[in-house]
Amino acid sequence: MNLLLGYIIGALSVYSIIPTMLIRLFGIGAYKKGETGRFIALTFDDGPDPFYTPRLLDLLKHFGVKSTFFVLGSKAERYPELIKRMNAEGHLIGLHNYVHKANIFMTPRGIRRQLLQSIEAVERIIGVRPEFYRPPWGVINVFDFLLLTRFRLILWSIIVGDWKSRGGKQKVKNRLISKLKDGAVIVLHDSGQTLGADWDAPSHMLEALEEFVSEALSKGYSFMRVDEKMMLDGQVKKQKHRHFRQLLAYLWHSWDRLFHLCFGVKPIGYADPPFFLFRVRRYLGNEVVLSDNEILRCGDRVMELHLNNEILARLVSESRSLVHCAVRIIQMVKEALPYMHEILKRDPRYHNVKAIYGITMIHQGAERIGFTVMNLPDGWFSRLTRIYLRSLLSVIHPDGSARLKGNKAALKPKLLAMSVHSLKKKYPIPAGDLKSYTANEQQESLVHYFHS
Repeated sequence: MNLLLGYIIGALSVYSIIPTMLIRLFGIGAYKKGETGRFIALTFDDGPDPFYTPRLLDLLKHFGVKSTFFVLGSKAERYPELIKRMNAEGHLIGLHNYVHKANIFMTPRGIRRQLLQSIEAVERIIGVRPEFYRPPWGVINVFDFLLLTRFRLILWSIIVGDWKSRGGKQKVKNRLISKLKDGAVIVLHDSGQTLGADWDAPSHMLEALEEFVSEALSKGYSFMRVDEKMMLDGQVKKQKHRHFRQLLAYLWHSWDRLFHLCFGVKPIGYADPPFFLFRVRRYLGNEVVLSDNEILRCGDRVMELHLNNEILARLVSESRSLVHCAVRIIQMVKEALPYMHEILKRDPRYHNVKAIYGITMIHQGAERIGFTVMNLPDGWFSRLTRIYLRSLLSVIHPDGSARLKGNKAALKPKLLAMSVHSLKKKYPIPAGDLKSYTANEQQESLVHYFHS
């Protein structure tokens, strides 16, 4: 008997108790509190009720407050005029199952059937499919996480036990006032007909709510529907994320400048500010056969190219896509190559440099201007380089890592190299200042690369 009881408790824990704890304690998969300051979401469960819901709607209309109703599909069918009135007066309508039955006592198929019945009931009345869902008593089962693809799961941050009459109006009001915090999502009940509730409890809730709303408004709080509040929260999160990214970008650029100072990275000074920088060092990779059959070996001296990441950040943000950005960068590389030739020829310290060399994720079109493009050998260096460069693009792009998700296959670091022999042959030192492309020539070049 004890073994059977243990199996039952274990099964219930996996099926419902643990999933419910995850959403109730940690908010996993659910919205339960906002981040938008003095904005409150009033939500009401278990209705509509023919006696209490009209009084509640009158009260909300008096204060000009919009709220969210999580209705039972069976009651919506029974009182369609109340659903129409909620919708007409600007309130949001969500679902609370077809009947007030906890999900722990239902199979996934039973819950799906309840929700479909409720969706159809509400949609027939107001022509809108509900997208927000609150399970009765805030209890879910493990399969309810699949509902997150179809619904926004809404819980609460304040619950005051207003389904019981004991303590009357004052108990409900005191609990509302004492628990009130910025961004609160409050759950109340406009029906006393569910299991465990007192029939007259909503009358005390309404009295308390009237005084609470009046006091909250006088203290500078505002009331919003759940969907409006979530949208505002999203905007606030984006703003916070933007500020964080600006700080991160500043720190990254500061690190760049420190790196350049410590390792002797110098500008290729044909532009102000310079987009390309370089240092001369020993090549430490595997042997590479370049496009002109020159062989780059470990220990050969190379001109290692770097991009000015502050300018790169501007370029990436202004480009329609990373491919568009790559095309623009290749054009700028092509413009800078004669100046790299000049540096290598005129400075005797660089006469034994064998190739120009760099590692980048933005490499589309590099072969066209004479570079050999190769994959980095698998290993720790390749993995660290990929992490570094993806992190860099995530920081410098205004949309962050979200912009990179669809480009994972293309965004692999590549080694680019060109022998100095090829550089001198293809890109002679200019007699005067290098010509700047006109807008039309740039556009023609972009079209050429896009369609090839």
